[in-house]
Amino acid sequence: MKKLAETQYPIHDLLARRWSPRAFADRSVAPATLGALFEAARWAASAFNEQPWRFIVARREEGSAFQGLLECLSEGNRSWAGHAAVVVLCLTSRNYTQSGKPNAHARHDLGLATAQLVLQATALGLYAHAMAGILPDKARDRYAVPDDFDVVTGLAIGYLGDPATLPDPLRARELAPRQRRPLTDLVFAGTWDQPASLD
Repeated sequence: MKKLAETQYPIHDLLARRWSPRAFADRSVAPATLGALFEAARWAASAFNEQPWRFIVARREEGSAFQGLLECLSEGNRSWAGHAAVVVLCLTSRNYTQSGKPNAHARHDLGLATAQLVLQATALGLYAHAMAGILPDKARDRYAVPDDFDVVTGLAIGYLGDPATLPDPLRARELAPRQRRPLTDLVFAGTWDQPASLD
């Protein structure tokens, strides 16, 4: 199933094809393919080249390790993410390594790294679904996450599956068209809420 973005301006094909499914196929992701995703994340830009992101990963065939990471997701996300080939926790450091000062840009930089990972996944025929519904305290305890790191989001990664496998409410969301706010709500010039002229 393809869900291409309906754009006002032309964008790269990878961006148009990227979306966040909940239905995943019963198919594993090869270790080298998974490595390519994290390699893409590794080369993201970051403030002062700090690279504040970290990832904890588990593949479904790893059994108890996969189940352990699933337990760090909210119950609603566990219901579908357990069918993905790979689950990931995404973390950031709170402080700059050199100065020890707070890194106010760490989550922005994690977003850049995650975006590159997701686009690399799209390029390789995979899909990724980012999740805010995680249990950071459980993850911190399970993985002995240092105090100066935050568990921020999760990712489910795999090959696209059949929406019919999802329960009714999730199936409806899976089949719904992709939507975004118009650019006039997002890009301003002059003063706040004054749409920029992009034509």
